[in-house]
Amino acid sequence: MNTADFLVIGGGIAGLSAGARLAKHGKVVLLEAEDAVGYHSSGRSVTFSHFGIGGATVRALTAYSRAFFQNPPDGFDELAHVRPALFIANEAMVPALDELERITRSLTDAVDRFDEAEAVRYCPALRWAPDAVVAAFVHREGLKLDPNALLQGYARAIRAAGGEIVTGARVAEITPRWRIRTEAGETYEAPILVNAAGAWADHVAGLAGVKPLGLTPLRRTIIAFDPPSGMDVRDWPFVKTAADYMYMLPDSGRLLASPVDENSDDPCDAQPDELNMAIAAHRVTEFTTLEVKRITHKWAGLRTFAADRVPVAGFAPDAEGFFWLAGQGGYGLQTAPAMAEIAEALAIGAAWPDDIAAAGVSPEQIRPERLL
Repeated sequence: MNTADFLVIGGGIAGLSAGARLAKHGKVVLLEAEDAVGYHSSGRSVTFSHFGIGGATVRALTAYSRAFFQNPPDGFDELAHVRPALFIANEAMVPALDELERITRSLTDAVDRFDEAEAVRYCPALRWAPDAVVAAFVHREGLKLDPNALLQGYARAIRAAGGEIVTGARVAEITPRWRIRTEAGETYEAPILVNAAGAWADHVAGLAGVKPLGLTPLRRTIIAFDPPSGMDVRDWPFVKTAADYMYMLPDSGRLLASPVDENSDDPCDAQPDELNMAIAAHRVTEFTTLEVKRITHKWAGLRTFAADRVPVAGFAPDAEGFFWLAGQGGYGLQTAPAMAEIAEALAIGAAWPDDIAAAGVSPEQIRPERLL
């Protein structure tokens, strides 16, 4: 029997970040089903921190987390590079763009409204035309995150505090107060079980006899393609339509693009389908002068949401010591520092962090009771 103070199920960004905070208060054992941490959603995100996704709570968590990325604590490598986020709109999307600009200005003063000349200077391939881009604004201080540096930094913090990360440890059985048996036959026990299993979080709850939250995994598709010969895209911004229709950003000399698709899926090793890859390529041509002649790489990941699309953290009201940490959707990386601090406070019974409250986030917005 392997004993701990905290058992964490899930080696994505949610489990690793919370585990690193909890390791200051007792022994953490983190169990990851795959052979490496960050195998699923956390390792497949484009990892750009911006205010163009999520509601007010998510934006507050995103804003709060920026300081961590820009000034990482000891034990972390460089986590972020400042890169502009350029938001664009066709005629139908202009009201959404205006509202997003208003929200972004409420969070930062690094915002400029652009005319055609200024927008094209940032991204020369924009197709500024009545049926394409007619308006744009830029958040000059978006952050391109390094997901591997973030995941490994949190993993080092767990180990440095005496915790343990066990990969290839798929959970087979959970019995209350809390004992886990893996498919390999290993057993682990702790008074607090943190369910950070991402798309599998409701499944883990079922194994534990805990009422599920109705979490929904949604598949997102990404394609990579080469820019035209001789075109240097390395300094291009992250580009996103004001509505959830298309985004594009540079990556190692290539361009990545997504149709911002949300397709219901079962928890799985998500794979892209041909239709959504084709839609992604087509939407690039709608808003830019680029041609996607060949898709050089493609992948998909699952983004798991609660019904209100706000992350969940807190003890289950129907099972003592069972702690939910789930529903972080497509913003798990960019909100991880804030959510880890919240998880720490709630799991050890500490006061709600003053800085989190000042950012505009209350316990009632995060705890699982709101979904039951």
